[in-house]
Amino acid sequence: MGKIGETTLEIDLTALEHNFNHLKLRLQPKTKFLAVVKAFAYGSDMVAIAQKLENLDVDYFAVAYVKEGRVLRDAGITKPILVLHPQIANLGEMIDRCLEPSLYSPRMLREFLKVASEKEQKNYPVHLKFNTGLNRLGFWSTDVDYILEQLKDRDALKVISVFSHLAASEDSGEREFSLRQIDTFKRISVEISQKLGYQPMRHILNTSGIINYPEAQFEMVRSGIGLYGYGNDPKVDPQLRPVATLKTIISQLHKIEPGESVGYNRGFVSDGYRITATLPIGHADGIGRQYGGGKTFVLINGKKAPIIGNVCMDMIMVDVTDIDCKEGDEVLVFGGDLSAEQFANTANTISYELLTAISPRVHRIIIV
Repeated sequence: MGKIGETTLEIDLTALEHNFNHLKLRLQPKTKFLAVVKAFAYGSDMVAIAQKLENLDVDYFAVAYVKEGRVLRDAGITKPILVLHPQIANLGEMIDRCLEPSLYSPRMLREFLKVASEKEQKNYPVHLKFNTGLNRLGFWSTDVDYILEQLKDRDALKVISVFSHLAASEDSGEREFSLRQIDTFKRISVEISQKLGYQPMRHILNTSGIINYPEAQFEMVRSGIGLYGYGNDPKVDPQLRPVATLKTIISQLHKIEPGESVGYNRGFVSDGYRITATLPIGHADGIGRQYGGGKTFVLINGKKAPIIGNVCMDMIMVDVTDIDCKEGDEVLVFGGDLSAEQFANTANTISYELLTAISPRVHRIIIV
Protein backbone atom coordinates (compact mmCIF):
# COMPACT_ATOMS: atom_id res chain seq x y z
CA MET A 1 0.00 0.00 0.00
CA GLY A 2 1.07 3.57 -0.64
CA LYS A 3 1.35 6.07 2.15
CA ILE A 4 -1.40 8.53 3.01
CA GLY A 5 -1.51 11.11 5.77
CA GLU A 6 -5.24 11.38 6.44
CA THR A 7 -8.60 9.81 5.68
CA THR A 8 -9.07 9.89 1.92
CA LEU A 9 -11.56 8.77 -0.69
CA GLU A 10 -9.80 7.76 -3.89
CA ILE A 11 -11.93 8.10 -7.03
CA ASP A 12 -10.66 6.00 -9.90
CA LEU A 13 -11.79 7.40 -13.25
CA THR A 14 -10.28 4.45 -15.12
CA ALA A 15 -12.62 2.18 -13.17
CA LEU A 16 -15.51 4.47 -14.10
CA GLU A 17 -14.61 4.18 -17.79
CA HIS A 18 -14.44 0.40 -17.49
CA ASN A 19 -17.91 0.25 -15.89
CA PHE A 20 -19.40 2.60 -18.48
CA ASN A 21 -18.01 0.55 -21.34
CA HIS A 22 -19.09 -2.73 -19.73
CA LEU A 23 -22.67 -1.53 -19.36
CA LYS A 24 -22.68 -0.07 -22.87
CA LEU A 25 -21.78 -3.48 -24.25
CA ARG A 26 -25.06 -4.78 -22.84
CA LEU A 27 -27.05 -2.26 -24.90
CA GLN A 28 -28.26 -2.15 -28.46
CA PRO A 29 -26.16 0.24 -30.59
CA LYS A 30 -28.91 2.88 -30.77
CA THR A 31 -29.85 2.77 -27.06
CA LYS A 32 -28.94 6.01 -25.30
CA PHE A 33 -27.17 5.98 -21.93
CA LEU A 34 -28.24 8.24 -19.07
CA ALA A 35 -25.72 8.48 -16.22
CA VAL A 36 -27.14 9.14 -12.77
CA VAL A 37 -24.79 11.48 -10.89
CA LYS A 38 -27.07 12.60 -8.07
CA ALA A 39 -25.93 12.70 -4.43
CA PHE A 40 -22.43 13.92 -5.40
CA ALA A 41 -22.17 11.03 -7.87
CA TYR A 42 -23.04 8.48 -5.20
CA GLY A 43 -20.74 10.06 -2.64
CA SER A 44 -17.70 10.48 -4.87
CA ASP A 45 -17.12 13.71 -6.84
CA MET A 46 -19.96 14.79 -9.09
CA VAL A 47 -17.93 17.18 -11.23
CA ALA A 48 -15.00 14.82 -11.86
CA ILE A 49 -17.37 11.95 -12.63
CA ALA A 50 -19.54 14.01 -14.98
CA GLN A 51 -16.57 15.49 -16.81
CA LYS A 52 -15.15 12.02 -17.41
CA LEU A 53 -18.48 10.67 -18.63
CA GLU A 54 -19.04 13.66 -20.89
CA ASN A 55 -15.62 12.98 -22.43
CA LEU A 56 -16.80 9.40 -22.96
CA ASP A 57 -19.81 10.83 -24.83
CA VAL A 58 -22.56 9.78 -22.46
CA ASP A 59 -25.95 10.90 -23.80
CA TYR A 60 -27.67 12.27 -20.69
CA PHE A 61 -27.13 13.01 -17.03
CA ALA A 62 -29.63 12.81 -14.17
CA VAL A 63 -29.55 14.56 -10.82
CA ALA A 64 -32.10 14.65 -8.02
CA TYR A 65 -32.38 18.40 -7.48
CA VAL A 66 -31.79 21.68 -9.29
CA LYS A 67 -28.88 22.55 -7.00
CA GLU A 68 -26.98 19.52 -8.29
CA GLY A 69 -27.66 20.50 -11.88
CA ARG A 70 -26.39 24.01 -11.17
CA VAL A 71 -23.09 22.59 -9.95
CA LEU A 72 -22.67 20.65 -13.18
CA ARG A 73 -23.51 23.61 -15.39
CA ASP A 74 -21.08 25.82 -13.44
CA ALA A 75 -18.42 23.17 -14.08
CA GLY A 76 -19.00 23.41 -17.83
CA ILE A 77 -21.10 20.29 -18.39
CA THR A 78 -23.10 20.76 -21.60
CA LYS A 79 -24.95 17.44 -22.04
CA PRO A 80 -28.69 17.38 -21.23
CA ILE A 81 -29.44 17.06 -17.52
CA LEU A 82 -32.67 15.53 -16.23
CA VAL A 83 -33.76 16.69 -12.77
CA LEU A 84 -35.56 13.73 -11.23
CA HIS A 85 -37.23 15.44 -8.28
CA PRO A 86 -37.62 19.16 -8.98
CA GLN A 87 -39.20 21.44 -6.43
CA ILE A 88 -41.54 24.26 -7.37
CA ALA A 89 -39.35 26.87 -5.67
CA ASN A 90 -36.55 26.12 -8.18
CA LEU A 91 -38.42 25.96 -11.48
CA GLY A 92 -37.28 29.37 -12.69
CA GLU A 93 -33.63 28.55 -12.04
CA MET A 94 -34.13 25.23 -13.79
CA ILE A 95 -34.96 27.01 -17.01
CA ASP A 96 -32.18 29.56 -16.53
CA ARG A 97 -29.68 26.67 -16.25
CA CYS A 98 -31.14 24.67 -19.15
CA LEU A 99 -32.09 21.77 -16.89
CA GLU A 100 -34.89 19.41 -17.88
CA PRO A 101 -37.60 18.57 -15.33
CA SER A 102 -39.26 15.32 -14.50
CA LEU A 103 -42.93 16.26 -14.37
CA TYR A 104 -44.50 13.74 -12.03
CA SER A 105 -47.81 15.19 -10.85
CA PRO A 106 -50.63 17.45 -12.06
CA ARG A 107 -49.43 20.19 -9.71
CA MET A 108 -45.87 20.02 -11.02
CA LEU A 109 -47.09 20.07 -14.62
CA ARG A 110 -49.28 23.14 -14.03
CA GLU A 111 -46.56 25.02 -12.17
CA PHE A 112 -43.83 24.31 -14.70
CA LEU A 113 -46.11 25.18 -17.60
CA LYS A 114 -46.86 28.48 -15.88
CA VAL A 115 -43.16 29.32 -15.31
CA ALA A 116 -42.16 28.28 -18.82
CA SER A 117 -44.92 30.43 -20.31
CA GLU A 118 -43.89 33.42 -18.20
CA LYS A 119 -40.33 32.99 -19.45
CA GLU A 120 -41.64 32.80 -23.03
CA GLN A 121 -40.23 29.34 -23.63
CA LYS A 122 -41.03 27.35 -26.76
CA ASN A 123 -40.75 23.55 -26.88
CA TYR A 124 -38.87 23.43 -23.57
CA PRO A 125 -37.86 19.77 -23.03
CA VAL A 126 -39.70 17.94 -20.26
CA HIS A 127 -39.91 14.31 -19.12
CA LEU A 128 -43.15 12.70 -17.94
CA LYS A 129 -42.74 10.23 -15.10
CA PHE A 130 -45.38 7.56 -14.56
CA ASN A 131 -45.91 5.42 -11.48
CA THR A 132 -46.08 1.77 -12.47
CA GLY A 133 -45.68 0.22 -9.02
CA LEU A 134 -42.92 1.88 -7.04
CA ASN A 135 -45.50 4.27 -5.56
CA ARG A 136 -43.04 7.04 -4.90
CA LEU A 137 -43.40 9.71 -7.62
CA GLY A 138 -45.27 9.70 -10.90
CA PHE A 139 -48.50 10.30 -12.77
CA TRP A 140 -51.06 7.52 -12.88
CA SER A 141 -51.96 5.93 -16.21
CA THR A 142 -55.36 7.62 -15.87
CA ASP A 143 -53.67 11.05 -15.98
CA VAL A 144 -52.74 10.82 -19.67
CA ASP A 145 -55.79 12.72 -20.92
CA TYR A 146 -55.29 15.42 -18.29
CA ILE A 147 -51.65 15.87 -19.32
CA LEU A 148 -52.51 16.15 -22.99
CA GLU A 149 -55.30 18.61 -22.24
CA GLN A 150 -52.86 20.84 -20.37
CA LEU A 151 -50.42 20.75 -23.28
CA LYS A 152 -53.02 21.17 -25.99
CA ASP A 153 -52.65 24.29 -28.13
CA ARG A 154 -49.60 25.40 -26.14
CA ASP A 155 -46.06 25.33 -27.45
CA ALA A 156 -44.17 26.21 -24.24
CA LEU A 157 -43.27 22.55 -23.51
CA LYS A 158 -42.24 19.51 -25.52
CA VAL A 159 -42.33 16.00 -24.12
CA ILE A 160 -38.83 14.60 -24.70
CA SER A 161 -39.26 11.38 -22.77
CA VAL A 162 -41.71 9.21 -20.88
CA PHE A 163 -40.24 7.12 -18.09
CA SER A 164 -40.87 5.03 -15.01
CA HIS A 165 -38.85 3.23 -12.34
CA LEU A 166 -38.69 -0.48 -11.59
CA ALA A 167 -39.24 -1.32 -7.93
CA ALA A 168 -37.36 -4.62 -7.64
CA SER A 169 -35.34 -5.18 -10.80
CA GLU A 170 -32.50 -6.85 -8.85
CA ASP A 171 -34.82 -9.41 -7.20
CA SER A 172 -35.40 -12.57 -9.24
CA GLY A 173 -38.25 -13.44 -6.90
CA GLU A 174 -40.11 -10.33 -8.09
CA ARG A 175 -39.68 -10.95 -11.81
CA GLU A 176 -43.42 -11.21 -12.41
CA PHE A 177 -43.96 -7.86 -10.71
CA SER A 178 -41.20 -6.23 -12.79
CA LEU A 179 -42.64 -7.62 -16.03
CA ARG A 180 -46.04 -6.20 -15.08
CA GLN A 181 -44.42 -2.82 -14.54
CA ILE A 182 -42.78 -3.01 -17.96
CA ASP A 183 -46.07 -4.01 -19.63
CA THR A 184 -47.92 -1.17 -17.90
CA PHE A 185 -45.23 1.25 -19.05
CA LYS A 186 -45.53 0.00 -22.61
CA ARG A 187 -49.28 0.63 -22.63
CA ILE A 188 -48.84 4.14 -21.23
CA SER A 189 -46.11 4.92 -23.76
CA VAL A 190 -48.25 3.81 -26.69
CA GLU A 191 -51.16 5.95 -25.52
CA ILE A 192 -48.92 8.98 -25.00
CA SER A 193 -47.25 8.70 -28.39
CA GLN A 194 -50.54 8.21 -30.20
CA LYS A 195 -52.09 11.25 -28.59
CA LEU A 196 -48.98 13.43 -28.94
CA GLY A 197 -48.53 12.44 -32.55
CA TYR A 198 -44.87 11.53 -32.09
CA GLN A 199 -42.74 9.06 -30.11
CA PRO A 200 -40.82 10.51 -27.12
CA MET A 201 -37.86 8.59 -25.75
CA ARG A 202 -38.82 5.85 -23.31
CA HIS A 203 -36.76 4.63 -20.35
CA ILE A 204 -37.55 2.36 -17.42
CA LEU A 205 -34.36 0.35 -16.80
CA ASN A 206 -31.95 1.10 -13.97
CA THR A 207 -28.65 -0.77 -13.52
CA SER A 208 -30.28 -4.04 -12.46
CA GLY A 209 -32.86 -3.59 -15.19
CA ILE A 210 -30.10 -3.32 -17.79
CA ILE A 211 -28.72 -6.62 -16.53
CA ASN A 212 -31.97 -8.53 -16.03
CA TYR A 213 -34.44 -7.08 -18.55
CA PRO A 214 -32.43 -6.23 -21.69
CA GLU A 215 -35.55 -6.59 -23.84
CA ALA A 216 -36.96 -3.42 -22.22
CA GLN A 217 -34.16 -1.03 -23.20
CA PHE A 218 -36.45 1.11 -25.36
CA GLU A 219 -34.65 4.28 -26.49
CA MET A 220 -32.64 4.94 -23.30
CA VAL A 221 -31.52 3.33 -20.05
CA ARG A 222 -30.39 4.84 -16.76
CA SER A 223 -27.46 3.68 -14.66
CA GLY A 224 -26.32 4.88 -11.27
CA ILE A 225 -24.80 2.27 -8.96
CA GLY A 226 -23.43 0.22 -11.85
CA LEU A 227 -21.25 3.10 -12.99
CA TYR A 228 -19.68 3.18 -9.53
CA GLY A 229 -18.85 -0.52 -9.56
CA TYR A 230 -21.79 -2.40 -8.08
CA GLY A 231 -24.30 -4.53 -9.97
CA ASN A 232 -26.58 -5.71 -7.14
CA ASP A 233 -25.67 -9.25 -8.19
CA PRO A 234 -22.71 -11.35 -6.99
CA LYS A 235 -22.35 -12.70 -10.54
CA VAL A 236 -22.12 -9.22 -12.03
CA ASP A 237 -20.05 -7.44 -9.38
CA PRO A 238 -16.75 -9.12 -10.42
CA GLN A 239 -17.23 -7.69 -13.92
CA LEU A 240 -17.32 -4.15 -12.53
CA ARG A 241 -14.68 -2.12 -10.71
CA PRO A 242 -15.41 -0.04 -7.60
CA VAL A 243 -14.71 3.61 -8.35
CA ALA A 244 -14.37 4.73 -4.72
CA THR A 245 -11.79 3.45 -2.25
CA LEU A 246 -11.94 4.75 1.32
CA LYS A 247 -8.68 4.71 3.26
CA THR A 248 -7.51 6.03 6.60
CA ILE A 249 -4.52 5.57 8.96
CA ILE A 250 -3.73 4.40 12.45
CA SER A 251 -3.52 7.39 14.77
CA GLN A 252 -2.61 5.54 17.95
CA LEU A 253 -2.19 2.03 19.34
CA HIS A 254 -3.38 1.09 22.83
CA LYS A 255 -2.58 -1.95 24.98
CA ILE A 256 -5.75 -2.99 26.75
CA GLU A 257 -5.78 -5.15 29.88
CA PRO A 258 -8.48 -7.65 30.86
CA GLY A 259 -11.64 -5.90 32.07
CA GLU A 260 -10.74 -2.54 30.49
CA SER A 261 -13.31 -0.90 28.25
CA VAL A 262 -12.96 0.96 24.97
CA GLY A 263 -14.99 3.95 23.81
CA TYR A 264 -18.23 5.60 24.82
CA ASN A 265 -20.59 3.79 27.18
CA ARG A 266 -17.94 1.09 27.60
CA GLY A 267 -19.17 -0.41 24.35
CA PHE A 268 -16.36 -2.95 24.37
CA VAL A 269 -14.99 -4.67 27.49
CA SER A 270 -11.87 -6.75 26.95
CA ASP A 271 -11.81 -10.38 27.99
CA GLY A 272 -8.02 -10.46 27.85
CA TYR A 273 -4.95 -8.57 26.80
CA ARG A 274 -5.72 -6.80 23.52
CA ILE A 275 -4.18 -4.16 21.27
CA THR A 276 -6.48 -1.59 19.70
CA ALA A 277 -5.90 0.98 16.97
CA THR A 278 -7.71 4.32 16.86
CA LEU A 279 -8.54 5.54 13.35
CA PRO A 280 -9.44 9.14 12.35
CA ILE A 281 -12.84 8.38 10.85
CA GLY A 282 -16.28 8.21 12.44
CA HIS A 283 -19.97 8.75 11.97
CA ALA A 284 -19.41 12.38 10.93
CA ASP A 285 -17.47 10.95 7.98
CA GLY A 286 -20.19 8.50 7.01
CA ILE A 287 -19.27 5.40 9.03
CA GLY A 288 -22.41 5.14 11.13
CA ARG A 289 -22.81 3.73 14.61
CA GLN A 290 -24.38 0.59 13.15
CA TYR A 291 -20.91 -0.53 12.07
CA GLY A 292 -19.63 -0.82 15.64
CA GLY A 293 -19.89 -3.75 18.01
CA GLY A 294 -17.44 -6.09 16.32
CA LYS A 295 -19.55 -7.12 13.34
CA THR A 296 -17.80 -4.93 10.76
CA PHE A 297 -14.10 -4.93 9.94
CA VAL A 298 -11.47 -2.95 8.06
CA LEU A 299 -8.29 -4.30 6.49
CA ILE A 300 -4.86 -3.49 7.90
CA ASN A 301 -1.90 -5.00 6.08
CA GLY A 302 -4.35 -7.40 4.43
CA LYS A 303 -5.84 -8.69 7.69
CA LYS A 304 -9.29 -8.15 9.18
CA ALA A 305 -9.50 -5.74 12.10
CA PRO A 306 -13.00 -5.66 13.65
CA ILE A 307 -14.51 -2.33 14.69
CA ILE A 308 -15.08 -2.62 18.44
CA GLY A 309 -17.21 -0.61 20.81
CA ASN A 310 -19.28 2.33 19.63
CA VAL A 311 -18.35 4.35 16.56
CA CYS A 312 -17.50 7.91 17.66
CA MET A 313 -18.13 11.10 15.73
CA ASP A 314 -14.56 11.38 14.50
CA MET A 315 -12.96 8.04 15.42
CA ILE A 316 -13.35 4.31 15.41
CA MET A 317 -11.36 1.74 17.35
CA VAL A 318 -10.38 -1.60 15.88
CA ASP A 319 -8.85 -4.74 17.33
CA VAL A 320 -5.34 -5.31 15.93
CA THR A 321 -4.12 -7.82 18.51
CA ASP A 322 -3.08 -10.36 15.89
CA ILE A 323 -1.96 -7.86 13.23
CA ASP A 324 1.60 -6.64 12.74
CA CYS A 325 1.06 -2.89 12.41
CA LYS A 326 2.24 0.46 13.70
CA GLU A 327 1.00 4.02 14.09
CA GLY A 328 0.77 5.72 10.70
CA ASP A 329 0.00 2.52 8.80
CA GLU A 330 -2.64 2.68 6.09
CA VAL A 331 -6.10 1.17 6.66
CA LEU A 332 -8.53 0.06 3.96
CA VAL A 333 -12.12 0.78 4.93
CA PHE A 334 -13.68 -0.27 1.63
CA GLY A 335 -12.70 -0.65 -2.01
CA GLY A 336 -10.37 -3.11 -3.66
CA ASP A 337 -10.22 -6.28 -1.57
CA LEU A 338 -13.13 -5.16 0.62
CA SER A 339 -16.09 -3.87 -1.38
CA ALA A 340 -18.56 -1.30 -0.13
CA GLU A 341 -21.24 -3.96 -0.57
CA GLN A 342 -19.41 -6.34 1.77
CA PHE A 343 -18.84 -3.59 4.32
CA ALA A 344 -22.47 -2.47 4.18
CA ASN A 345 -23.84 -6.00 4.44
CA THR A 346 -22.29 -6.42 7.89
CA ALA A 347 -24.75 -3.82 9.16
CA ASN A 348 -27.73 -5.02 7.10
CA THR A 349 -27.64 -2.06 4.75
CA ILE A 350 -26.65 -1.52 1.12
CA SER A 351 -23.74 -0.04 -0.78
CA TYR A 352 -25.86 2.93 -1.88
CA GLU A 353 -26.29 4.14 1.70
CA LEU A 354 -22.65 3.67 2.62
CA LEU A 355 -21.27 5.37 -0.49
CA THR A 356 -23.57 8.37 -0.43
CA ALA A 357 -22.96 8.94 3.29
CA ILE A 358 -19.25 9.71 2.93
CA SER A 359 -18.88 13.23 4.29
CA PRO A 360 -17.56 16.17 2.24
CA ARG A 361 -14.86 16.62 4.87
CA VAL A 362 -13.20 13.40 3.69
CA HIS A 363 -10.43 14.43 1.31
CA ARG A 364 -11.05 13.31 -2.29
CA ILE A 365 -8.21 12.18 -4.54
CA ILE A 366 -8.97 11.82 -8.24
CA ILE A 367 -7.05 9.03 -9.96
CA VAL A 368 -7.03 9.36 -13.75
